[in-house]
This record gives sequence, C-alpha cells and structure tokens, in this order.
Amino acid sequence: MTETTPAEPTDTPWDRLSGSPQDLAGGVQVENSGDFAAVPDAFQRLWTPHRMVYIQDGQQPHKDDCPFCIAPSMDDEKALIVARGKHAYVLLNLFPYNSGHLLVCPYRHVATYDEATVEEVAEIASLTQVAMRVLKATSRCDGFNIGMNQGRIAGAGIAEHLHQHIVPRWALDSNFFPIIAGTKAIPRLLGDVRREVAEGWPAAS
Repeated sequence: MTETTPAEPTDTPWDRLSGSPQDLAGGVQVENSGDFAAVPDAFQRLWTPHRMVYIQDGQQPHKDDCPFCIAPSMDDEKALIVARGKHAYVLLNLFPYNSGHLLVCPYRHVATYDEATVEEVAEIASLTQVAMRVLKATSRCDGFNIGMNQGRIAGAGIAEHLHQHIVPRWALDSNFFPIIAGTKAIPRLLGDVRREVAEGWPAAS
C-alpha cells in the first residue's frame, strides 16, 4: 500500500477572506479590502451600526420619564440624593466618571442654563461650592472638573433637564483602562459614597 501525501491547499484562510469575492456565508459576497481606497493599517474595526438607534434617539428619555424630575419624589437613598435645597438638589451620577461624581439639578424641568431663574442659578452655584468642600473633606481629592453639557449635540446624557457635573479628581486617577479597554474603574460603591457625602453635608441653617 502506497502512502500518499495530502495535497497542499491552494489558498490560505486569509486568501479566502480577503481574496476575490466568494460565497462565504449564505450568498454574502466579500470584498477584498486591499482594493479599497485607503491605505491599510494595523487597527481592527468593530462595526456597530445597530448602535445608531441608541445614539440618535434611545439615550434621551421622554419628558414624563425624566430621571431628574422623578428623583426628588423618591427616597434619598434610592435616588442617590445627597442634599436638597429650595430650588435645586444634588445627587450622585448613576454612571460616574470617578467616585463621588455629583450632579446639581434644578427641580424645575428646564433644558439650558439660560432658561434657569436667578434663584436657580444662585442655588446651583451655592450647592456646587458646598459639594466641592464636602468632597475635599470626605475623599481628599486633588481637584475637580466642573461643567455643563448643553444640548444633545454637546454630549448631554439627559439634554432636556439642566444639570451640572462635579467630578472629583486625584493625581494619577487616569490610566490605560479608558483608552485601551473603554473601561473606567470605579473603586467604591454608589451607596457607600452617597452615605458618606450626605453625612458630611452641612445641616441647613
């Protein structure tokens, strides 16, 4: 009996994927990326066109479901509220950039800063100052990012309800995670941070 050597394949897996169009998956024709106009590079692409539904529409809640309108009607602990004023209140961001990331919101459902009343603007500013002092005392942070994203095009997660971000920062709090893995490490639980900040908030005079 003569032993035969298996024939060498005439193409490689790469040829099968990037060569001439072939019937690879139920009649779907594959284009050769080497024929595209751009110069190939070392990056891989994850194409996610289905996320456009979320980006274009799904992120913004209906007015009747606004979380910043609903939160004040809830228990402070459940709503992550740390302090309530007359015209505005302070709560933890449910999706924080850093531990202790706070939001200052007017009770009234207004979208942009120029729509806020003088009283609302004054109390938002006052609550922001107190929040900074409390965070410095409770977390020993080294600095802050403070600001507002006005409108969906500017990146506002909840564009229809005005809110100011207060993000505590520490030296070396940024690392490779957000850049390489698209992940932010948050070392403390929201409930623990809420309790600490609320307990450190000065009593209303």
